[in-house]
Amino acid sequence: MAEEEKSVQEELSLPILLADRVIKSAQEAESSKVECADLARHATQLSQFLRSTVRLTSSSQSQSLYDRPIRRITSEVTKTLERALTLVRKCRHKPNLLRHVLAITSTTDFRKVSILLENSIADVTWLLSIFDPEAGPTLSLPPIASNDPILAWVWSYIATIQMGNLQHRIDAAQALATLALDNDRNKKMIVEENGIPPLLKLLKESSSAEAQIAAATTLYNLADDEERVRAIANDLGVQIIVKVLAESPMRVQIHVANLVSRMADLDLYAQEEFGRENITRPLVIHLGMDVVLDEPKDAPPRKTPSLHSLVQINKEMARNNYSGHSNSMDGSSRGGHYSNKKEKDRELEPPEVKAKLKVSCAMALWKLAKGSLLNSRKITETKALLCLAKIIEKEKGELQINCLMTVMELAAVAESNAELRRVAFKPTSPAGKAVIDQLLRVINEETDAPLVIPAIKAIGSLARTFPAKDTRIVEHIVGKLGHRNTDVAVEACIALGKFACPDNFNCVEHSKAIVEYDGVPKLMNLLRYDRGQVPELQLLCYLALHVGNSKALEQAKALSILEGAARHVVAQRPDLRELFAKAIHHLTLYQIGGHMHRQA
Repeated sequence: MAEEEKSVQEELSLPILLADRVIKSAQEAESSKVECADLARHATQLSQFLRSTVRLTSSSQSQSLYDRPIRRITSEVTKTLERALTLVRKCRHKPNLLRHVLAITSTTDFRKVSILLENSIADVTWLLSIFDPEAGPTLSLPPIASNDPILAWVWSYIATIQMGNLQHRIDAAQALATLALDNDRNKKMIVEENGIPPLLKLLKESSSAEAQIAAATTLYNLADDEERVRAIANDLGVQIIVKVLAESPMRVQIHVANLVSRMADLDLYAQEEFGRENITRPLVIHLGMDVVLDEPKDAPPRKTPSLHSLVQINKEMARNNYSGHSNSMDGSSRGGHYSNKKEKDRELEPPEVKAKLKVSCAMALWKLAKGSLLNSRKITETKALLCLAKIIEKEKGELQINCLMTVMELAAVAESNAELRRVAFKPTSPAGKAVIDQLLRVINEETDAPLVIPAIKAIGSLARTFPAKDTRIVEHIVGKLGHRNTDVAVEACIALGKFACPDNFNCVEHSKAIVEYDGVPKLMNLLRYDRGQVPELQLLCYLALHVGNSKALEQAKALSILEGAARHVVAQRPDLRELFAKAIHHLTLYQIGGHMHRQA
């Protein structure tokens, strides 16, 4: 550890000193003079290259010097020079029999050390070549990497990205992205060899969209596991990514938003860090470009927030670098100095570029919202719900699905947070109503499972927000119990279970609505086809508790079904033992009472 803390100049001072000692000891040799002179010649050449390396490192700014290969090669050179010094010191005295026995030097020893010195010279020569800013990436292999050529390429590419001219940096980043693609060992090597800081530095290169795309692509290829994502986040990557997302051209923002999605999906720390840096706001703004929000019919007589004001908001955020504390897309702005050229460039972007950016931003919001109260609050504090509702209504394909998944994750977080449910998803609020209406429309009109399932899940998560009188919600979900896709039907059953669950204040009224809309026959039919059966049996238990006197349950022989399934289910889910016992007891009371009534 102490060795790593030394400066590069300190690291290089030892092999230079050793080279000088080898030369001096070789000159003093009394035996094997020819061989020692050969080693001295190699040491002299090596010393010159090492001193050139010192001059190079001294002239380079510390923040732009890539030192990983220097330290690694210097360490190997030092070992070789120590071996050479030990050998030539054995030759400083005139040979006699005793000294010859003790020294035991041979031509083979000199040949081996000579080869090692030649390799060291080649290593240092190669090292100097990769630090030439005008040369570009070097694909030749130094002896130190003869058994692992990828290491040499990684060093060369990273050095070029760190210290080369702009075009060479772009070329090197693209080459590194290819190395990192679908090869875990290469990815690990790039991170271990400290490739992330220069890539983030290149990502900040605002003068070149091509450079930013190359850097973002490489980082995306690297960020496929939690450890590497954390490495990016720990190198100030989150702050840099947020800034680039705010200020770059759209084609760059697409790649950056994809990077955000992957990082947020794989690492909870990165996910929360993005939230703390308020990345949700630019994402919502990019998602909502060209989206016109409807004027609420019951809105007070004031200017309603809309996404027509995106340009002004972009001005404000460009000025503040998205570091302000405002979280609402309220259309207000105190002006700014946003470049007119950038505004014009954004307006002139092709529709397909805008569409890709929206898809990427929706994906990023989905991954950021998943399981995160912080991010869910920040998203819903903007006009995101209105924007998501409008896109779900008007768009098709991947964008619509990503927006549905975002709403689903927001609703899942709200399920366990009463304040978020009340503030964001209140059915009488414009945003809450817009989202719920679109979810119900998707459930009622769409047939594809990837669309219907997230809509059903979202409604289920919001079950506690709906009043007892709003039976249309239950009606829509009950209708999906008979869906031809079993996955859809099971999700409908799970959602209805959240309506009928005793934790729901309106569970009795919701249970009655389920029975009223012929939910029991559909539920029994689903029980015949779904092998898992636990969600269906749970819902049946809830109905037994709340509407146990229902003729529909009696006709469906709910009691015998629960009795027959109880042992098997409770063995898998001991936590359901009490629920089954109560449901069976409740149905037994009603059915016994009904039997006695018929006898009378």
